[in-house]
Amino acid sequence: MTELEGRCMCGQVQYRVEDDFAYAFNCHCSRCRHVTGAAFKPIAGIAIDKLRVTAGGEHLRKNGSESHDLFCALCGSLLYSVVREGAFAHVLMGTLVDTPGIRPSAHIFVGSKAPWFEITDDLPQHQEF
Repeated sequence: MTELEGRCMCGQVQYRVEDDFAYAFNCHCSRCRHVTGAAFKPIAGIAIDKLRVTAGGEHLRKNGSESHDLFCALCGSLLYSVVREGAFAHVLMGTLVDTPGIRPSAHIFVGSKAPWFEITDDLPQHQEF
């Protein structure tokens, strides 16, 4: 299995993840918009045991409890979210250095998307998920 490299903006936190993502979406929920400061969060979902932090783990900080986001305490980059009762990671596709084999297949939570953002591609749009 091919492994992909990912990292935060400052490069202090690095991770490797198998290129075996189960799904990928552009999430427009208000939580994802607030945590990224962007119109949506492009995520790729993978079993948590297929992701490993390879450098800078001491700089990782957690935001949240049951489902939580992990970010670099030095530069603030959000790297991935732990979801689905801790079984999966939602990797922020923009933190990948290498190109994954998967592409987002849909927009989710468009019922709460930013009113100033217009989706202009042909991907399916789901009001929720």
